[in-house]
Amino acid sequence: MTHFVDSEVGRLRTVLLHRPGPELARLTPRNNDSLLFDAIPWVGRAQEEHDAFAAALRERDVEVLYLGTLLAETLAVADARTELTERVLADPRLGDTLRRRVAEHLSYLDPVALAGVLIAGLAHEELRLGWDRGGGLVYRLMNRQDFVIDPLPNLLFTRDSSTWIGDHAVVTSLAMPARRRETTLTDTIYRHHPRFVGTPFGYAPELEPLEGGDVLLLAPGVVAVGVGERTTPAGAERLARRVFAAELAHTILVVPIAQERATMHLDTVCTMVDSDAVLMYPQVADTLSAYTVIADADGELQLDGPAPFLRAAADAMDLNTLRVIDTGLDPVTAEREQWDDGNNTLAIAPRLCVAYERNVETNAQLERAGIEVIRIAGSELGSGRGGPRCMSCPLVREPFRRTDPPEEVARLGQLTGV
Repeated sequence: MTHFVDSEVGRLRTVLLHRPGPELARLTPRNNDSLLFDAIPWVGRAQEEHDAFAAALRERDVEVLYLGTLLAETLAVADARTELTERVLADPRLGDTLRRRVAEHLSYLDPVALAGVLIAGLAHEELRLGWDRGGGLVYRLMNRQDFVIDPLPNLLFTRDSSTWIGDHAVVTSLAMPARRRETTLTDTIYRHHPRFVGTPFGYAPELEPLEGGDVLLLAPGVVAVGVGERTTPAGAERLARRVFAAELAHTILVVPIAQERATMHLDTVCTMVDSDAVLMYPQVADTLSAYTVIADADGELQLDGPAPFLRAAADAMDLNTLRVIDTGLDPVTAEREQWDDGNNTLAIAPRLCVAYERNVETNAQLERAGIEVIRIAGSELGSGRGGPRCMSCPLVREPFRRTDPPEEVARLGQLTGV
């Protein structure tokens, strides 16, 4: 089938999620920092919160696909199974003896069980190999709390490992070593699962660092790319070249962002909630800048700027101005709700978005501006520093159109069922 996304706010029809599972239970005080979590989540509650998130989407006629299910179905394809097991076995930490034992262990697993190991990892003690049972030197010297195959707790944030521009899958190149295997799973699903056969690609995991949270589709033909902690200037340039070559956009806005924990991606400071409106962290609304990149007749990149982001975005989107809704009325509230992913909303349709219920002031600001907010719990889901946009990868949105003026919102709600 055709998957297509040309904006942040076109009515959402199909989305890719990952329901948190045993991989979250692998987080401990010993490894949570290296696995990029600020806290150790209560897994059962995180699952309840995620199920409520998925239910809220389904109630609004969004098809929800789960990455784990797609992965198990993909592993039923022989070539896909071979590719993913070989990627795991190529880990230089294993050594020859342990590599043979892991290969043997994986060979007996059915697709569902193998998908579980590729997501949740394989602990040292789960192999149950002793020196006299062929574990070898590497296995013998490993700490009993170590993993032979590392878990992927950040797989919850499906936006980071892929995003879509038009009908092209942009499989990203994750900067952090703890997350790089996520893109191999997503890439294999898109290449081998029957649903995605024939999908063209706009990026690949072996290219320069680029993460999906840094890519915003402001309007058809206009793509903003954040450059900072995770996405490099080289990654933004490579994406621009590929997007222009495939005629997926006419303008790329490259947006430098502060390299701080709370602003690791562009979508942690700015998301779209209407065809002409953005939700922004007020501390950066007036200081965020952008370089405008276009391609000349020979395909060479032409750079202009920097200019204020809001001005550059409005010009590229052919708007007089871009409406700004900020996340709080005072600096203290805004900073706290920025940390709690107040900006990281997922638009289901124009003027309809999903947000964490804990961000009370941000949600009130949205509603004052005529945006309907679907509130979801996120006390445990938020421990990995990501909100509804981070946790979702839209696969199908209705084609973008400019929405009617705000006074028409009630009439539109009746027509669309919102």
